[in-house]
Amino acid sequence: MKSNCIAVPAILLPAEGTDLSAWAVIACDQHTSDPAYWEQLDAYVGDKPSTLRMILPELYMETEKDYSARIAAAKEAMRVYLAGGMLRRLPQGFILTERTTPFVKLRRGIVLAIDLEAYSYRHEDAAPVRASEATIVERIPPRLKIREGAPLELPHIMLLYDDPQHTVTAAAERAAREVVYDFDLNMGGGHLRGRFIRDTDPVVQAFYALERGGMLFMVGDGNHSLATAKAAWDKLKEQLSPSERETHPARYCLCEAVNLYDDGIYFEAIHRLVKCVDAQKFTAYMQPFGCAVALYAGGKKLPLGSPAGAAEAVAETDKRIAAYLSEHGGSVDYVHGEEALAALTAEHGDYVGVLLPKMDKSELFPRVLQYGSLPRKTFSMGESAEKRYYLEAKEIR
Repeated sequence: MKSNCIAVPAILLPAEGTDLSAWAVIACDQHTSDPAYWEQLDAYVGDKPSTLRMILPELYMETEKDYSARIAAAKEAMRVYLAGGMLRRLPQGFILTERTTPFVKLRRGIVLAIDLEAYSYRHEDAAPVRASEATIVERIPPRLKIREGAPLELPHIMLLYDDPQHTVTAAAERAAREVVYDFDLNMGGGHLRGRFIRDTDPVVQAFYALERGGMLFMVGDGNHSLATAKAAWDKLKEQLSPSERETHPARYCLCEAVNLYDDGIYFEAIHRLVKCVDAQKFTAYMQPFGCAVALYAGGKKLPLGSPAGAAEAVAETDKRIAAYLSEHGGSVDYVHGEEALAALTAEHGDYVGVLLPKMDKSELFPRVLQYGSLPRKTFSMGESAEKRYYLEAKEIR
């Protein structure tokens, strides 16, 4: 066993009888340009206990100058739920999750905890748990305000591990016993079932056998949330004695680990949408570089070529876009799906879409091991509706 980055948590679940379809809500970093989604979700939840009351959708971080009242309300809801018996504590163990979505028949994961001392998002660090893409450190401080002083964490972090033979899933299947939840997710998120794993040792041993080059896990989703947990822990541990640091609950972060080779995991490209520019000038500017697959302007596609690789295409494209915007103004957004790119440029004459190539998921671990983290937003794991829903919780105070 080369590292010791996995911890066995005491997971909190909603009390028996809770309406789980109202309790579980999608990750806070989704639908950031769609207030109607969150309004509809709020109406659906109503007065029922819900993780919606304990999170801050990032939509409001972008649209409101002062969201401190929302942060205070989320922390207060955590305290009320804890004091009011709305959460029940499981024995120490893992949960084997089985998720169906409108796009995949099954995706398996394992809810566990990782030691934040074993995680780093810095490009130069050879940590057991690493970021898959560049971390924007400026995004950490506002998220730190949400975590600091909060009694609970609710994870939407998804870790990837490299297991072509599915050895971990096999061990988890043998160890999984009683069903701890089984319900339909709201807002078209599919279905979620979880089975509890008391005997975690065989699963942990299967994980550690996969470690290569000092790395076991890579962050697939929720990198900035994990980076925030790390920042909060680094700040807190300065106030603790050496013995307190070993066992403090904030040192361990709840995540879901998913095999990169699970049939429910697939990568999609994240395209760039350049806004408020002269479409003709920007198109002429980008054509000679050939760093993307194609451009979209006025809803029409202009093929450019075949870039050498997804990561290289993203890095060069972002470099060229940033240079153009610095001189001429405008902004950039991130879009999933070629159809959406075509539609948006057809609707807005001052938009240009940059179509980028899709990364093969088998390239991910070898590339990060050799070159370090990828450029930001190189790939997305599936569609928005497939992102993790908040359900489990863990105390961090």
